[in-house]
Amino acid sequence: MTTQTILWRGHPLAFTLGDTVAMALTRAGIDQYGTRLTGLDAALFCGIGQCQNCLVAIKGQGVAEACLTLCEPDLAVSPVREAPHD
Repeated sequence: MTTQTILWRGHPLAFTLGDTVAMALTRAGIDQYGTRLTGLDAALFCGIGQCQNCLVAIKGQGVAEACLTLCEPDLAVSPVREAPHD
């Protein structure tokens, strides 16, 4: 069985069929998805898309909630805004 991956900032991260982007990032130990316009960290919070705290950029699709976006092989994901300390 071949491992399926998404790309986070160009680096491959494994995912399991049915995982959301947030789940794949969490499983990889990534809990900060960039910076929001307020200057606070973008990260998983509610897990249902209501708070939009986990917004990420999906190549070819635009901005989406990481907690609602299902992983697909080679899906390219990056922060909407990079954190100053990144």
